[in-house]
Amino acid sequence: MTVATENTETELPTHGVVLTEVAAQKVRSLLEQEGRTDLRLRVAVQPGGCSGLIYQLYFDERFLDGDAVRDFDGVEVIVDRMSVPYLGGSTIDFEDTIQKQGFSIDNPNAQGSCACGDSFS
Repeated sequence: MTVATENTETELPTHGVVLTEVAAQKVRSLLEQEGRTDLRLRVAVQPGGCSGLIYQLYFDERFLDGDAVRDFDGVEVIVDRMSVPYLGGSTIDFEDTIQKQGFSIDNPNAQGSCACGDSFS
């Protein structure tokens, strides 16, 4: 992906996070509801939670220095430089069942997680 900044174009690095088609459809639907086409799905890892690290998923209009990006049929997923090693090979999915509704992250790098699934080590 190439991003134009003031007078230059910069090639952004890529990452190993995968967005399933179901999750991509949900992201597209949420963006349509918001009436925004300038937003991307940002995935990050931050210190916290009962196991040491927590996931953050949110919409962002910015590209930050060191961001890695992948496009999934029009849905851009951005991962910051510090989170890339923790998230490589992860899969983001969306479930809509009686038992659970929401995005989930299957992370092969997580050595342990808490019962709620929002925190890992």
